[in-house]
Amino acid sequence: MKKYIFIILIFIALTSIQAFAQEESGAKDTGISFGMIALACVIGVGIGAAGVGIGQGLATKSAVEGIARNPGTSGKVTVTLIIGLAMMESLVIYTLVVALIILFR
Repeated sequence: MKKYIFIILIFIALTSIQAFAQEESGAKDTGISFGMIALACVIGVGIGAAGVGIGQGLATKSAVEGIARNPGTSGKVTVTLIIGLAMMESLVIYTLVVALIILFR
């Protein structure tokens, strides 16, 4: 599995070089360079969302286990969990904003 991830990352790195290497002209980017930029943005947001999804799942699992072991701390654990999940979700929003800025530059 790690071999495939490495191959995908190499592919992304090589295609992004071609996408951003085009000289700027007076016209708006069209064709394959815009397609590569859009693909890179989609992949970037997808990786960001996948990482945050895994992190949120692990955080929720740990919070539920903690509440199950000590129900008296459910209020503190729940508040901390909600704040942590909001911070994690903000990372995906930042990734989306950066991708949109790159896409519509």
